[in-house]
Amino acid sequence: MRTPLPASFFDRSPARVARELIGCSIQHRLTTPNGSVWVGGVIVETEAYLSTNDPASHSHGGATTVSGKPRRNQSMFGPPGSLYVYTIHAKHCVNFVTEPEGIGSAVLIRALQPAFGVETMQALRGTENRQRLTSGPGMLCQALGVQMESDGINPLSDSDWNVASLFQFSDDAITTTSRIGISSATDLPLRYFLDGNRFVSGRARDHHRPRRDSLSIGSSQTF
Repeated sequence: MRTPLPASFFDRSPARVARELIGCSIQHRLTTPNGSVWVGGVIVETEAYLSTNDPASHSHGGATTVSGKPRRNQSMFGPPGSLYVYTIHAKHCVNFVTEPEGIGSAVLIRALQPAFGVETMQALRGTENRQRLTSGPGMLCQALGVQMESDGINPLSDSDWNVASLFQFSDDAITTTSRIGISSATDLPLRYFLDGNRFVSGRARDHHRPRRDSLSIGSSQTF
């Protein structure tokens, strides 16, 4: 297993973190009837959500309490590298918190290329189609066993998580577009993805390269 990313990696602007998370791996250890298994893959698509001037961000409006109870976005203001998990349409989405604690910015993980514990992820998703395992934030949370219990935890120090740098890509391999699936601040170019990767969610026309099945660096390292 690769050396985990340090907290300092996430203590930066969400746009920079979102771009540099492309090619990093994320793994979650699950307990199954047959013992523990690591599930996960390589991050191929992200979106940045800003702390200011971003109406689409859950931190827009701050983290004040409602009727004496913390708002659902409380974890988004946590330590850099911690997880912010929320639900939408009965599905979970997972984000990495960025910048110093109290700021309120994060990076949504939109898609992975499945690489670890694929059979377990297929069982959790109820499909053998690899493209339907982790190509979207709701799918990948189900495949990784991410639920609200993961909200606020620090995967950088939790023994059931590993987040590490695996691949590095040149700027021309990463495409930047506006974010998708939102209704406000739709013009901000804060979505990043590995161009041509078949596991990226969203519109095929956003890619400039032919869609291919697997990551590769040269001819020696592939999934």
